[in-house]
Amino acid sequence: MFYLCHCEIIAFIAVMLSSLELNQFRCFESLRLELQEGLTIFVGNNAQGKTSILEAACVLLRLQSPRTSALADLSRVGPGAGKGFSLNGQFGDSGLSLRNTSKSGRKLAVDGETQGRSSGYLRYSGLVVWIASDDLTLVKDGGGPRRRYLDFMASQIYPLYRPALKAYERALRSRNFLLKRDASPKWDQIDAYTKILIENGEVLTRHRRELVTALAPLAAASQKQISEQDEILGIDYAAASGEGDDLGAELFRRRSDEQRRRQTLAGPHRDNLVFTVNEMPAAKFASEGQQRTLALSLKLAQSRLFIEKTEQAPVLLIDDVFGELDPDRRNALMAAWPEGSQKLVTTTHLNWLDSKRVDAKIMQVDSAQVSGA
Repeated sequence: MFYLCHCEIIAFIAVMLSSLELNQFRCFESLRLELQEGLTIFVGNNAQGKTSILEAACVLLRLQSPRTSALADLSRVGPGAGKGFSLNGQFGDSGLSLRNTSKSGRKLAVDGETQGRSSGYLRYSGLVVWIASDDLTLVKDGGGPRRRYLDFMASQIYPLYRPALKAYERALRSRNFLLKRDASPKWDQIDAYTKILIENGEVLTRHRRELVTALAPLAAASQKQISEQDEILGIDYAAASGEGDDLGAELFRRRSDEQRRRQTLAGPHRDNLVFTVNEMPAAKFASEGQQRTLALSLKLAQSRLFIEKTEQAPVLLIDDVFGELDPDRRNALMAAWPEGSQKLVTTTHLNWLDSKRVDAKIMQVDSAQVSGA
């Protein structure tokens, strides 16, 4: 497969999720799907289970949900529900299995062989881009959604990012606990965690800078392509680690403020992205159409960046975005998708579907039952 970007031809591998099995997951007691390459569309009213199918694919491939941070939240509830869930699927040549129960926790396997670490499992899984109607939070809300966007993307590209993020978050929780616990902070104890923050924060900041530098021109090109106008999208990385990204010096400088406010006041957990459209702050001055285009451009740029960095096409999980777009932007988005990517789409109707997409597989979803599978 080939993808054209910046006038260069890039060869890439298109690997697909050919089957997906859910057991006691969200509203599904059990479900098995055979999936095809290209475009698959799940159609149904709201609250029937469409989004949960896409979420299951994301959790199986990336071991995290775009909707919750706790795997326990994904277990089915109600009559007949168990005390956990399981997901299985065939991705390329690899059989993937994830089981999560309240008793034994998370268990991972590839081709029936238990994987003790996430990194071992993820070597056999695929890249994922999650695109949803609530992606407007990337533009409108505070830094939290933007950091999660960077984390989800970076953890799929950089092997050291995910473990650094986990270590940073654990140290941050402990450090904040100590800052809150004592009226007079015990800095010798606190600084044991400060050292961990500095070591892992450097990894996060370095990779985020590299990521944004590579992402910015791709997102700017996507903004023009989807809007079909000469809209200039700007992205700046606002690091919160102090001058020269010297987190240790910044934390020492802010020690009195931390004692007063009893929380860690510098580091990657306070990073942000700043978006502009035509050099104006996007959150304040961009129209809703421009903001939606910006959010879609970020996700489209993510898919293109994956191809550039890894030479592998991501699986696109696209949750109910077409009802919010005018026909021109909708058609421009569909034309801009990486051709080799497998695309799983949810929608409440098919009025938007171009007659050219006759190769799409349509599945009806109603009360956690899927027909056409």
